[in-house]
Amino acid sequence: MLVGLKLTASFASIYGHKPYTFFPTFTSTTTSTSTAVNTNHQAVPPTFICRCRRIATPAPAYPFPAKVLGVSCLSMGSAFRPSSSPSKSAKLLTLPTILTIGRVAAIPILVTTFYVDSWWGPTATTGIFIAAAITDWLDGYLARKMNLGTAFGAFLDPVADKLMVAATLILLCTRPLEASVFGQLPWLLTVPSIAIIGREITMSAVREWAASQGGKLSEAVAVNNLGKWKTATQMIALTILLVTRDSSLSGSGIFVASGVILLYVSAWLAVWSLVVYMRKIWKVLLM
Repeated sequence: MLVGLKLTASFASIYGHKPYTFFPTFTSTTTSTSTAVNTNHQAVPPTFICRCRRIATPAPAYPFPAKVLGVSCLSMGSAFRPSSSPSKSAKLLTLPTILTIGRVAAIPILVTTFYVDSWWGPTATTGIFIAAAITDWLDGYLARKMNLGTAFGAFLDPVADKLMVAATLILLCTRPLEASVFGQLPWLLTVPSIAIIGREITMSAVREWAASQGGKLSEAVAVNNLGKWKTATQMIALTILLVTRDSSLSGSGIFVASGVILLYVSAWLAVWSLVVYMRKIWKVLLM
């Protein structure tokens, strides 16, 4: 005798943003191997009940509306099965993060090549700094384009930039450059270096405090166009000052002068951007 099976899906409510997993519960009214009968001596098939329970995983695309009540179906497809594959952004080491770690690891090499008196020393130092500047742009582009951003990478990226810039500024201050336009001024690079490094330390502390407060304070310290111009002029100025350390380069005096001017422009932009951030924070606090 054929035994009929009835598959019933019972839902209290199903929301589109909450996934569900289904597990069967088989119940039967039979007391023996034969099919159960009711009081009218009619065969009662066993009931196959499919229940659901909410789980905290990304919601799949359901083939029915967001809220369904009392749905009966014959089969449940794979659309109800939650994906178990982890998101790429959940990984600790992604390609942008590896590039950022590479910038940090290149700092000791930068310091070593800076004090090499051979002809290849300035070239190697400049090449390392240019590569670091390129990867600074590249890791951010890849993180946005390929959705590979991580919390660790977001923390490490500005730290790597500040370490590279601070190390280069300190190295240049230990061996001051001579430019015929400015003469021999030992403090020529020290003043903008203090302004830039001091601004970065202060801004890091301010952003950490604003992040702990949340809300509008975090928005007030978001990177703006003034900060981007500061970074661009800073990278160009430091690249020029590293290149002009090569004594074989002709017309180095003009390059040194342009590099020093750009460094002072970068220092002014750094201080002014800090003032702008502090004004925004002050306005938020007064609201």
